[in-house]
Amino acid sequence: MENSDKIGSFPPWSRIDDLAKMTEEVGIDFDQFIQCLKENKNTEEMAFKFKVSENTIDILKEHFYHYGVNSTMGGD
Repeated sequence: MENSDKIGSFPPWSRIDDLAKMTEEVGIDFDQFIQCLKENKNTEEMAFKFKVSENTIDILKEHFYHYGVNSTMGGD
């Protein structure tokens, strides 16, 4: 049986962390991160500002552009 046949078969909560928790885990102020996105700062500038790797910034930006601020998912 396919998942599409199982209405409500998935939990109605997030399966991955939201962006606020992800930024907190790497020591980045969430509001400052969002402000940098708003100001269209590039990855290198953000990595320097927050003292993290460019890869970390890329992962956070990708998460934001794919899931937004919150990543709530579910089967309902």
